[in-house]
Amino acid sequence: MKLVTSACLAAALALAVLPVAAQEVTLRFQHFVSPNSANPKHFIAPWADSVEAASEGRIKVEIYPFMQLGGSAASQYDLIRDGVIDGGWVIPGYQPGRFPEAEALELPFMVTKSAEEASKAAWEFTQKHLADDFADVHLIAAHMHGPGLVHKKGAAIDKVEDFAGLNLRGPSRPATLLLEKLGANPIGMPVPAFPEALSRGVVDGGVITWEMSPSLKLDELTDSHTDVAGDRSLYNLYFIWAMNKDRYAALPDDLKAVIDAHSGFDASAWAGRAHDTGDAEGLAAMTASGNEIATMSEAETNRIKALGAAVTADWIAEKSAKGLPAAALVEDVRAMVAKHATSALGTN
Repeated sequence: MKLVTSACLAAALALAVLPVAAQEVTLRFQHFVSPNSANPKHFIAPWADSVEAASEGRIKVEIYPFMQLGGSAASQYDLIRDGVIDGGWVIPGYQPGRFPEAEALELPFMVTKSAEEASKAAWEFTQKHLADDFADVHLIAAHMHGPGLVHKKGAAIDKVEDFAGLNLRGPSRPATLLLEKLGANPIGMPVPAFPEALSRGVVDGGVITWEMSPSLKLDELTDSHTDVAGDRSLYNLYFIWAMNKDRYAALPDDLKAVIDAHSGFDASAWAGRAHDTGDAEGLAAMTASGNEIATMSEAETNRIKALGAAVTADWIAEKSAKGLPAAALVEDVRAMVAKHATSALGTN
């Protein structure tokens, strides 16, 4: 009996001195587009790889494109908040009215055509004005995509009057407000629905970036692509890359530190830079397809800018009536964009 007891005691002591295995976690993140699109290809996948490497393999990040874990692009924020997924890519504008202050970043001609520059401003604006809006998720990055432009069947847009009567897909409330001012019939829809709407003739075209064009097969579904003159975006879209708050809180401190090192200003700039890379690739692909590539004249662009200024004025009046400091929000966006711009800025 003594021999058995001694043997058990020795085994217990041996186990006690063994190092405790470091905690390992798997995080499931989701987005709503092709893995070959610019942000997933040049930011999301490299971000996941970098997190895994920095954690020495203790964090495994699984990325699910096309909403493979369920839900819709519009419900992504709630899926993260409720812990259905561990994290993901969110377009707040897909839920109109829920995050009204974020719309200030999306107003016409508000940001430069450099997504990296715009994303630096977006992170700064988010930290100052949107922390409460996103308090029920753990924010990793906030960013903008590159310049939105008009992709349509038939000839390119040459003048403002060419918008009249066109059924055009719009991604956000500010974008649809501008399309209305231009005389088009805006039809709000998330990006995954755009190709089918084009193929079925539900829309004549829509506004979206260069970088999304190849994955949406816009070389086949449209004939022309029209941008405005100058260095300001006709419209832009605001995104967040976020994680479930409880999932983040449950990580050991050293793994929290890995996520923290992959969050914030630099991560936001990285996400924006991914869109700049994708825009160059998308423009090259559309040019190679033989589709018409056009830029509106400065004079016609100025006419659109005037309509964009009216959209902004209407937005300020509407949000001010609801108690938001709308004029101050717009001025902050302008100041932050100017701060991070490296190119000469056009007028608003």
